[in-house]
Amino acid sequence: MIEKVKKISLGNWMLIGMLLGFLVGLLLNFYVQNPFIKNVILIDNVFYLGGTGFIKLMKMLVVPLVFFSIVVGVASISDIKKIGAIGGTTILIYLVTTAIAVSVALMIAGVIQPGTGLNMSGLAQANVTTNTTVTDTILGMIPDNPFSSLANGDMLPVIIFGLLVGIILAKLREETQVVNDFFTQGNKIMMEMTRIVMKFAPIGIFCLMAKTFASLGFEGLLPLAKYVLCVLVGLAIQAFVVYPSLMVIATRLNPIKFFKKFISVMFFAFSSSTSNATIPLNLSKLSELGVSREVSSFTIPLGATINMDGTAIMQGCAVMFASQAYGIDLGMSALLTVVFTAVMASIGTAGVPSVGLITLNMVFNSVGLPVDAIGIIMGIDHILDMFRTAVNVTGDAICTIIVSFRNKSMDVDVFNGKKAPSEESWDDITQF
Repeated sequence: MIEKVKKISLGNWMLIGMLLGFLVGLLLNFYVQNPFIKNVILIDNVFYLGGTGFIKLMKMLVVPLVFFSIVVGVASISDIKKIGAIGGTTILIYLVTTAIAVSVALMIAGVIQPGTGLNMSGLAQANVTTNTTVTDTILGMIPDNPFSSLANGDMLPVIIFGLLVGIILAKLREETQVVNDFFTQGNKIMMEMTRIVMKFAPIGIFCLMAKTFASLGFEGLLPLAKYVLCVLVGLAIQAFVVYPSLMVIATRLNPIKFFKKFISVMFFAFSSSTSNATIPLNLSKLSELGVSREVSSFTIPLGATINMDGTAIMQGCAVMFASQAYGIDLGMSALLTVVFTAVMASIGTAGVPSVGLITLNMVFNSVGLPVDAIGIIMGIDHILDMFRTAVNVTGDAICTIIVSFRNKSMDVDVFNGKKAPSEESWDDITQF
């Protein structure tokens, strides 16, 4: 019995914590009438301590995790100079699709209104500036003092500073090897710290869910369901509308033929919930589609690192969910800030479970939203993460096809089934 419990994954524990917190919260709401036990002991102390403590641990991670990840991520792509136009085109497409993804999510959530009906305005304080001009927003990205921005958690200046440091390290790699090693090791430390903190996620989720539903009851369930709907609709549009449209516009190839051959990779990504584990299968399938190895062996590993369209969709929906739950009308400059921050977060997303929820803190902080709402959606994130991974992997593949086609490195006859794919060995590629 103990061995079976040990084999339960963190994602499943988070789901269990969410369900137990929901049930305990409803029981307290409907059956516990003693205000001292319900409010003083449980809601205001036990659940507040567990939930807020976990939120503070997540907030503790955000600035150093994002800063180190962005520096290391940008510094590691210095090989783009060797690949030339392929590298530049690949990164541009990845960033554009991520910007489209978060924009789609914001529009969908604006229509479905997932946070409406979940009145959380009295549960936490928000500090959102909705009247800032676009010019002021752009100027605000430039840090007056980068160390002050790091200390205060001003995420946009931190991102810009991290990008600049990463670019310089990539340019001066041999001359700054010691500094490069420092950031690489710092990134590993933050990734390990994230793993440790996330082990407490089921307890934090339980306390946050119990506290919320003990106060709100069943009225909090519908907004949560609408949030899930928003994310799934956004992912479906990205996978089956945005990506195929880009493929048709850029290559004139038939996306239906792509999906017929690629569906097995999508199912594997869905079941594994990790883009990295899908890299060998993705590379092999793209070879069967006529894509050049020289292109795919660069674009697919890079995409698994910086192309997080599914995560961007989740973050866009979560921002709208929180703003509506707290009764905040985000202005245009705030929405543009969300798009920019989500795109930059995709570069700085570390390869650890549920890290999208950590960088979601960064997106919330960039527009001043309370991070407490994250605890409400964390419990169901494991399920949504499977769908997000399938979309991320699909985006990597379609971007690779576009880049390969545009650089005349693709056998269109193989893609269209008029010619058998090459039988070259993929042993070297599967080492990624």
